[in-house]
Amino acid sequence: MGKIKVKTPLVELDGDEMTRIIWKEIKDRFIYPYLDITLEYYDLGVEYRDKTDDQVTVDSANAIKKHGVGVKCATITPNADRVKEYNLKQEWKSPNGTIRAILDGTVFRKPIIIKNIPAAVNSWKKPIAIGRHAYGDIYRDVEILVDGPGKVELVYTDASGKEKQRLLVNDFKAPGVALAMHNLDESIKSFAKACFTYALSEKISIWFATKDTISKKYHARFRDIFDNMAKEQEAAMKAAGITYSYYLIDDAVAQIMKNEGGQLWAMMNYDGDVMSDMVASGFGSLGLMTSVLVSPDGKYEYEAAHGTVTRHYRKYQKGETTSTNSVASIFAWTGALAKRGELDGTPELVNFALKLEEAIIETIEGGEMTKDLLSLSTAATKKELDTFQFMEAVQKRLDAKLK
Repeated sequence: MGKIKVKTPLVELDGDEMTRIIWKEIKDRFIYPYLDITLEYYDLGVEYRDKTDDQVTVDSANAIKKHGVGVKCATITPNADRVKEYNLKQEWKSPNGTIRAILDGTVFRKPIIIKNIPAAVNSWKKPIAIGRHAYGDIYRDVEILVDGPGKVELVYTDASGKEKQRLLVNDFKAPGVALAMHNLDESIKSFAKACFTYALSEKISIWFATKDTISKKYHARFRDIFDNMAKEQEAAMKAAGITYSYYLIDDAVAQIMKNEGGQLWAMMNYDGDVMSDMVASGFGSLGLMTSVLVSPDGKYEYEAAHGTVTRHYRKYQKGETTSTNSVASIFAWTGALAKRGELDGTPELVNFALKLEEAIIETIEGGEMTKDLLSLSTAATKKELDTFQFMEAVQKRLDAKLK
């Protein structure tokens, strides 16, 4: 078959360590041989980010705003040890955080379902997507240690300097602790819009969960904004065959354990932080978890949910064989390609992406997989493949599908 034409450039964000090695292999095996594609390339490897004073990260985010779809390799967020290792100028911020802020986006994570990698929760049959509001709450709180008797108050002074409200937090009789949190209507609205954009795109129903019975202003504000967004999107949801439901967070947790899955579970910052790890673990492996950043106006950036696999990279540098799971990284490409095809009106590109995903799943269900999945798989016969053997096996299946 001839190469499939990709009408619009796809923004490519390269990364670090073992995932960077895998990234090149993915392009050489699954992209260039089959697609006539223009990749607008940005090197987000930590050394080039350092060289450009992180301007390359900003440029890549703006490119996604321009073209609509990007695909990103896992990247290092340097700490003091990494600064020393790579001789960096400073501890640069997380590229994901920078891109998320520029796109005003929300990250959605969803597991890849494979028959012989069963979920730890027996009732889970379909992917549960997690949408986390990644702004405010305890992640931007202000905390104090109270060392003795005294009052802690919450005071609101408006822009003119006039005190508008003063509330007693607690009249301490002995030492204790206190904190204050905040959020912004615009941020909550962007989060809600991104959730509905994602749910409509994926044609999955939405659960939103807070604790508004206890937090009658802070949590209730989230619920009000989501409820209003649901009313605005009522016709679009009906056309897509999906629904919106509100739950108290404790009820949602209880219900999710008995539910078959197949929905977007949207949560506030802390709840989403905790429950995304629970869902990832419950479905088997971070190596089988997809991630997509969605902006309120429908821009998309796809990536794997895991990191740069440093331990395997150290082995690779020594010339040793690795068995690194490339599934989530390949699914980042298929997600981006399918979305590009959907937006461009090129069903043949969407079909190619789906066939590549099918080839991956069938390879694993056929008993061929990387080392991390061996202990999770219930396949009758299992064969461990190294990093590159696995991709070779997938490519053989893909070629058979495309004949």
